[in-house]
Amino acid sequence: MVRILILALGLLTSSASVAQVPAAAPRSGMIDASQLLLDLKTLSADDMQGRKPGTPGNLKARAYILERFKQSGIAPIGDSYLRPFTFAFRGSFAALEGVNVVGYIKGRVRPDRFQVVTAHYDHVGVINGQVFNGADDNASGTAGLFAVGKYFQEHPPDNSILIAAFDAEESGINGGREFVRNPPVSGSAMVLNVNLDMICRDKSSVLYAVGTYHYPFLRPYLEKLLPRPALKFLLGHDRPDEFGADDDWTDDSDHIAFHRAGIPFIYFGTEDYDYHHKANDDYENIMPAFYVGAVETIIDAIREFDKNLGDIQQAAAR
Repeated sequence: MVRILILALGLLTSSASVAQVPAAAPRSGMIDASQLLLDLKTLSADDMQGRKPGTPGNLKARAYILERFKQSGIAPIGDSYLRPFTFAFRGSFAALEGVNVVGYIKGRVRPDRFQVVTAHYDHVGVINGQVFNGADDNASGTAGLFAVGKYFQEHPPDNSILIAAFDAEESGINGGREFVRNPPVSGSAMVLNVNLDMICRDKSSVLYAVGTYHYPFLRPYLEKLLPRPALKFLLGHDRPDEFGADDDWTDDSDHIAFHRAGIPFIYFGTEDYDYHHKANDDYENIMPAFYVGAVETIIDAIREFDKNLGDIQQAAAR
């Protein structure tokens, strides 16, 4: 997550080699909560080295994502899930390779029309010898992609769902911008972006859906969602006059690439300021019940959008 707020750095660590699901994994009638937590713990472990692009840890994370896409029933588009691109870190002219991981769930009725569900998997790496594991930012959103894929593989949607794990978000929304510039399907077929970034922890237990200020025709679908006991669900953080310009999240993550291309978005995220870009953004500090409830809420939203995607497409064209 790229946020304007500048945060100090700290340290806590975890290890994938001994990764075990907590004994008290929250129950869910919708998703495999234990698997969701295991995916988050694995992606945010020390041996992923903070998942910085161009590092062995980033490569290891990508290999795990690829395997979990396959296991979740997310199919490749063409002959590969991997979509490489080049980029440079801010202030550098050195070209690096990033790799997006992209697949899809085929729709039953309109397979040629798509929601695009996204999350970035990169983080900031190792700084001064400390591993910045990025559990909330954004192993949480990445692990959520697998749960989304598995749910809709078992409950086929009417419209197709593109599922994309983006690389190099932290260095300037590079994966999202590359995807929109060179989409795997026609740009006109991508009706809506649902972006997941920082969804496993909030000290006030609030999950925000961002974007209805820009796309008010999406508000009624989100207002239909049933409440979850572990969280409060609010709309906001998308207009400067509501929280102040520095707290408008419209351009904070990969959804801004879709917004600039005229594709409506809803971004799900939290006010995780205490851990954002700090070395204590670790698995041990997540809120499991909140996280499971957040992923369930996001699936509810995707399901509601799917039922109404034709109307959403018409509204966006007006």
